[in-house]
Amino acid sequence: MKTIENLHKTLIQRKRPEDVAQIILEVLEYNLSSNEKDILKKASKGSLKNTFFEYTSMMQEFATAIGAEKQIKKTIEIFKLSNKDSVDYYNVDDIKKFIEEVSPLINKVVGANNFLSDRLNKEQRKEKGLNLSKRSYNKKWRLLKRLENKLLKYKREIKKIEFQKIGKHGLAHTIKFQEFQKDLNSACFIAYYNSRCNLRSVFTNTRQERAFDEISQMLLNRCKGISTNTVLGILKTKNKLKQTNKTNWWAISHIYTSQEVLGNLSDKHKGELLGKWTGILQEIADLLAEIWLKSDIDRQTMVVKRGNDSTTWNNTAGAWNKARDNWMNIIYALGMDYILDEICFGKVLRLMAADVVAWHHSTGGKLDPNTDIWNKIPLPWEVFQGKENCNKELVVKYCNQAGVNPEKSGWIAPRVHGVAEFKPTPELVHGVTVSNPYLATVLKKHKYFSGKNVKPLFPERN
Repeated sequence: MKTIENLHKTLIQRKRPEDVAQIILEVLEYNLSSNEKDILKKASKGSLKNTFFEYTSMMQEFATAIGAEKQIKKTIEIFKLSNKDSVDYYNVDDIKKFIEEVSPLINKVVGANNFLSDRLNKEQRKEKGLNLSKRSYNKKWRLLKRLENKLLKYKREIKKIEFQKIGKHGLAHTIKFQEFQKDLNSACFIAYYNSRCNLRSVFTNTRQERAFDEISQMLLNRCKGISTNTVLGILKTKNKLKQTNKTNWWAISHIYTSQEVLGNLSDKHKGELLGKWTGILQEIADLLAEIWLKSDIDRQTMVVKRGNDSTTWNNTAGAWNKARDNWMNIIYALGMDYILDEICFGKVLRLMAADVVAWHHSTGGKLDPNTDIWNKIPLPWEVFQGKENCNKELVVKYCNQAGVNPEKSGWIAPRVHGVAEFKPTPELVHGVTVSNPYLATVLKKHKYFSGKNVKPLFPERN
């Protein structure tokens, strides 16, 4: 059971596929064919457990938002409060409740933060029975204002991190242990595919590595009741085995929404997923609109320039595209693709680093034709807000003009992917592959490949 719990924990982590494969080998130790073991060992042999130093420079966790501990403790100190030790500094509702309980102590209205018009003057303080000097009152008023601002910032950071996770692996991190443990094969597929989805992007002028690899395929085949065995060196697949009823397709659909997976769900579950993803699209659209208005993004080229918050934009754009793909998959699974005749949200392009674009052009590449489509169709959040109209006919028109197949490219239909060959996870420093994890750690510390001023490795020699 402990091993299953460890496997479940990887859903909220960024474990390397090699390390997740090692856990799966332990979980399915007596339930694997010789060929299945060989396939898993392609990855597990590179796990930290099987390496001499057991070390990687890659972070094993997603970023976390910093709570309001500092601000709340200071407020308790300045206001000389007691019985406030139970406040959870990382719980939005607790922080909000704390603000609402403390603000009346100086007759401050929550949300009224204009320094000139929302503070009480001497007469008003006296009228309210506040026996505070101007200096003491202002200090407490400013402190509560900073706490309110911290809450707003904290909520925004939580949302940004949530969208980053969605952009990587859909809703995998929301699967509860009780649901996860229902079927072993399903759990193993979800955990391994999740680790592949969470891989970092590599600095390249070609496509990124596809998440669905040969190990993902083998684990999914087990969920489908297909077992592989090696006989006389020839791989034979037993396709017509009786499928069990234990496969947890509902859990799998939180990370992998192929038509085959969705076909195993009830219409009720499909409808529930559609509602979830539509709501998520709306939340992401709001943040995209906010970032777009605050940034001076070059829509024509989508090349990043000074002042662009490329990290937030790219993470949020990735979340939109992932949510859109899932939304698209579900409406097709429900036979509701006629919706696209009325409303068809476009993709959101990521910002590209200028050096990557230059590298791409130097090798004979051209501007991604999807950029041309992105430039012509209405912005997705404006469509969501009802300010613009965009339907399937319009998208197909601009796809054809750009020489892009609207169906195979995922603009108007679910995208179909192949099966990638497993490749060892590289140690990366800002997307650049470094052979040694210790060297990678040093280079990160000194800001190599970051686009920032590099700290010399040996400053005394300069």
